[in-house]
Amino acid sequence: MRSRLFWRRSVAAAGTYSSAVLGFLGTVIALHVFSTYTFGRYALVLAATGLFQSLLDLTVEEALVKFGFRYLTRQDWGRLRRLFRSAVVFKVAGGVFAMIALLAFAPVADALLHKHGLAVPLAIASLIPLAQCTENVGGVAIILRERYDIRALFLLLSMALRLTAIAVGTQYGLTETIIGLVAAQFVATGSVGAAGLIAFRRFPKARPTPLGSGRRELFSFVGQSSIASAVTSFTLPLATLVLGGVSTARQVAWFRAAMSPQQGFAILSSPARLIFLTEQTRDWERGTRRAVFAGIRRYTIAAGASMIVLLPLLLIFTPALARLFFSAKNAGAVDATRIIVVAAALRVVFGWSKSFPVSIGRPALRIWTHGVEAAVLIPLAGILGAKWGATGAAGAVLASSVAYCLCWVVLWVKLLREHDSSAGPIEPAVA
Repeated sequence: MRSRLFWRRSVAAAGTYSSAVLGFLGTVIALHVFSTYTFGRYALVLAATGLFQSLLDLTVEEALVKFGFRYLTRQDWGRLRRLFRSAVVFKVAGGVFAMIALLAFAPVADALLHKHGLAVPLAIASLIPLAQCTENVGGVAIILRERYDIRALFLLLSMALRLTAIAVGTQYGLTETIIGLVAAQFVATGSVGAAGLIAFRRFPKARPTPLGSGRRELFSFVGQSSIASAVTSFTLPLATLVLGGVSTARQVAWFRAAMSPQQGFAILSSPARLIFLTEQTRDWERGTRRAVFAGIRRYTIAAGASMIVLLPLLLIFTPALARLFFSAKNAGAVDATRIIVVAAALRVVFGWSKSFPVSIGRPALRIWTHGVEAAVLIPLAGILGAKWGATGAAGAVLASSVAYCLCWVVLWVKLLREHDSSAGPIEPAVA
C-alpha cells in the first residue's frame, strides 16, 4: 500500500513539474520569436480570455471533489451521478457565456486598451472557454478514483499540446498562434474527458437521484467557490489589462515575462496541492481531521526552509537567467522579475491555502483572502504601473501577496483555536 502511494505521489510530482517546464518553454519561445510589441498583444489576448472565462464560468469542480468524496463515503451512487450530470450542464453553459462575452469585447478591445490588432485574435480566442469548459469535470472523475497521478499526466499532455501550438504558431503570427492554442485545448479536453468517463464508469451503476436535502448546501458551496475562483482568476488578468491601459505594450510584455517565475513557483507546490485536495478532502469527510492540520504544518515548514535556501540564489542570478530565457530585447524585465520572485516564494509557503478551504468545506475563506489580494493588486497596478511600468506592476503583485499571506496567518490561528476547542490538542507534526 505504501509503495503504491509513493508511486502515485512521485508520478504526480513528475507529471506536474514536467508540465511546468513545458509551460515555461512556451513562454520562452513566444518571447524569443515575437517582437516585444507582438508579445505584449499576445499577453493582452490571454489576459482578456482568462478574465471573461473566470467571471462567467461557474466553478463546480471544487464541489465535485468535496461532495463527490462525501457520496463515495456514503456509497450514494445515485446522487454522485446526478452531481456529475449537473456539473457538465453548468460548465458548458459557462463556456458558452464566456465565448459570447469575448466576441462582444473583441470589436472594442483596440479602443479600450489603446492598442491595435486585438480584435481577430480575441474573436478566435473566444473558443478557448468553450473548448476547456468540461476538462476539469473529467479530471475530477479521475481524482475521485484517487488517481491524481493520471490527472498529472494529462496535465503534462495538455501543456505539451500547448507548447506545440506556440512553437508552430509563432512562426506565422499572433492570430495563427491563437488558432493553435484553441486546437490544442480541444484535443486536451477530449483526452481528459475520455479518461474521466472511463474512470467514472467504474463506479457502481445507479439511476441518478435528486440531491434532496443536500441541494441547498451544494448550491451554496458552488456559489461561494465560483465567487472565490472568479476573484482568484480575474485578479492577475485584470491587473494586466489595467497595465495595458496606462502603459505601453512593451511594458505589458515585460510584466508578462516577469510573471514567469510566479507561474513556475506555483507549479512547484502544485503536486502538494493536488495531493492535499484528494487526500485531505477524503480524510476530512471520514472524520480524521487531525491528519489534515498536521500535514499542512509539515508542508509549511518544509516549503519555508526550501525558500530560505533558494530565494537568495535566484535573486543573485536573476539578470543572467532573464537574458538567457527572455532574450536581450526584453532585458527591461529584470527588475520586475526580481520583485516577482520574492512574491512567488511567499506564495509557495502558503501553497496549501488553495485546496484547504475546499477540503474543509469553507470556500468563503478564499473569497475573503483573494478579495483582499485583488483590492490591493488592481488599483496599485494602475497607479504604480503608470509611473514605473512593469516594475511598478510587479511591486503591486508583491504588496498583494504580502496582504494575502497575512490574511491566512490570521485565519490559520483562528481555525486552530476552533479545532482545539472542538477536538482537543492537535497531534504534533513530524518533520
